[in-house]
This record gives sequence, C-alpha cells and structure tokens, in this order.
Amino acid sequence: MRAVVVALGKIGLPIAVQIGLRGHAVIGCDADPRVVDQVNRGVEPFPGEAGLQDALSELIPAGRLRATGDTTAAVAEGADLVIAVPPLVVDSDARPDYAILDAVVRDIGRGLRAGTTVCIETTLPVGTTRNRVAPALAELSGLRSEEDFFTIHSPERVYSGRIFRDLVAYPKLVGGLSEPGEARGVELYESFLDAEVRGMGSAEAAELTKLAETTYRDVNIALANEFARFADTLGVDIERVIDAANSQPFSHVHRPGVAVGGHCIPVYPRFYLAGDSAARLPAVAREVNERMPAYAVDLLAGDLGDDLSGKRVLILGVTYRGDVKETAFSGAFAVRRELERRGSLAVASDPLYGAEELRSLGFTPWGGESVDAAIVQADHSSYARLDSSDLPGVRALVDGRGVLDPAVWVAAGVAFRRIGRP
Repeated sequence: MRAVVVALGKIGLPIAVQIGLRGHAVIGCDADPRVVDQVNRGVEPFPGEAGLQDALSELIPAGRLRATGDTTAAVAEGADLVIAVPPLVVDSDARPDYAILDAVVRDIGRGLRAGTTVCIETTLPVGTTRNRVAPALAELSGLRSEEDFFTIHSPERVYSGRIFRDLVAYPKLVGGLSEPGEARGVELYESFLDAEVRGMGSAEAAELTKLAETTYRDVNIALANEFARFADTLGVDIERVIDAANSQPFSHVHRPGVAVGGHCIPVYPRFYLAGDSAARLPAVAREVNERMPAYAVDLLAGDLGDDLSGKRVLILGVTYRGDVKETAFSGAFAVRRELERRGSLAVASDPLYGAEELRSLGFTPWGGESVDAAIVQADHSSYARLDSSDLPGVRALVDGRGVLDPAVWVAAGVAFRRIGRP
C-alpha cells in the first residue's frame, strides 16, 4: 500500500508510523517546515508518545517514511490511501471554523488521482464528509466521487501518549459514502491494524459514533457533578456513593470535578447539538459542567466569609488534565474569570509552565508569596506531595480534583474542601 498522511501532529504522525511499521510506504505531510525537517531526520517533533522515537529511528533510515510540506505533490504520486487529521479549530463557544480542514481538502483535491481512498480522521459534525469534503474533492480533482475515488470517515479513538496501545485496543470504525467505498476503506485499514476494523454502513454513522462517545461522557460527568453538589448539602461522601453504585454492573457513574476540559469532551457535544436542534440533555450537561469552576469558587468563598474581594487566590494547575501540557478549554480560565469577577487577585502556578508561558496564557504567575486561598484545578501527580509549607499563608483550599491528602491540611488548620466530599 502507498499511503499519505496529512498533518503530522500528535495523532497523524503515530498513524503514519503505524502504517510504515507494517511495511507500507508512507509520505507524511505537514505545513510546519520544522516538523518536516525533524521527521526526515528521525527526530520526534513532540515528546511523550511512547514508542514514537524508536519507530522513527527504524523507519526513516529504511526509507519507509518521509515527510514533505507539499501535500498536493505527495497525493499526486498516486496514493492508495490518504489519511487527513487536520485540526478542526473552534471558537470559545466550540463553533467549528473549517478554514484549516478546507485548506487541507484543497491540497488533497488538487493532487487526487483515480483509485485513491481519502479518509478524514478529524472528528466532524454529522454530514461533513458527505456534504463538504467529498464534493470539494470532486470539484478540485475533476474526478467522480464514489466512482473514480472514495471518501470515508474513520474517527480517531486514541489518547496522546498511548496511541500505539490504543490502536490495538479499540475497534477502528470506518464509514463510507457507498458500499464499495466503505469496503475498500476497511480493507486498507486492515492492512496495518491488528484491531477489529468495523464498517459502520455510512459516513454519518461513523461521525455520529464519535460524537455519541464524547457526549455520553459529558452527560455522565454532569450527572456526577449534580450528585456531588447535592452530596455537599448532605455532608455525604460522593466518592463512596459512586463506588457503591458502580459495584452494580449496570451503573457506570463517572467522577465529579472542578471542570471538564480538553479538545474533545467540551467540544464534540456542541458538534452534536449543531445537528440535532431538538436535543436537550447535551445542552443541559454543558451548562452543568461549565458551572463547576464557579461552584468551586463558591465553596472557597464560603470558607473565607463569602467575600473574596482583595484576597490573593492561587490557581494550582492551568492544564486541562494532569501531567499533560495542554490548556484547551481548561477550567483554569473559568476559575480565573470567576475569581476576578469577585474582586480577588488570581495568581497561577503549574509545574509544566514557566512564568512567561503563564503570562502568554493570560495568568499572573505566582512567585511563592503568601496567598489567602488556593484551588487545585489540575490533577498533576506532583500535587499529591504538597503540604501547607508549600503554600504560605493559605487559610482555605478547595481540591477540585481530589488529589490532596485532607489530613495534612486539616492538621495545619486550613479550611479544606473537596467537591462532593466532606
């Protein structure tokens, strides 16, 4: 198989490597010259992906993977499979901006040859493959869709840092615009994956599956957050309640927390809602989860006499999840806004970010000075070792992720709270 992978980011490059490891010839395309250069030198352009550097060190000298900045030329060499993983940029309300996706589709379409199958792995609103991608490819190439070339959708279902493991663990979903196109897509993916490759019957079914996965998680977390808020009024430990409920095999309640962040869970329910205007639960779940940063501030204010005006409050962790240097839709931004709305001086600290990086994100870096209170926003593993000597002056602390030892803080006389846990 001859393959082209467009966008060599944290998803695209491991996919290109996976194809190459199975003996196929792969061209990787990226608009960033630095990424192209590093890949061609056999150097991973981003750290943290298990097995990636070793694979590059094998594939590049063997000539099974090369990188280029010219997508059109790479596709024009006559690929059997083109996989595109361009980011679908969204605004602060998670409304999609198709500019990057459209640009990538244009580059592919201008080089498209008969016999190629084009797959978009980026998560998409339902109908995008059929109504946006395929017509553009046909117009740009002059070829007939589902006759001269095929367009399919196969949503990525992997986590950065463990992609090669996830490619083995989870079924690969493939949805086409025609029965022959889907069958060809399944055949091509089976040539480099060990996991089950499952035909979905249509591109729309594949698109909807990814939105269903992530929307389910958002709704479930919102329910857990509602339970946690109620548990706070009762003085009940919601962790014990959830563990007990989940001991019954039909219950799978998720965990509450200060925020739901990341590229996926806060975003894809909005994609779903864009297609299903009658849906109610996903919209309410988004409202519940978006309220949690303010709820954490409510808890903090309650222990400081309800007045945060003039108080210095430390936000511990600006990333959206622990030990991952990513801030997409991080709850830290909402926590900061709520603190500032109440007149407090919000400062931030994160073991993964320096002072200038924090400033570039709009945060005031904490320099170790005395603070009145703190909120744990990210569950960095290093936070488990914190004690009161690390936070001079702190009188109140809300652990929004349940990573701290309460006994340490209570013994130091700090008013300590966890969401949904006495």
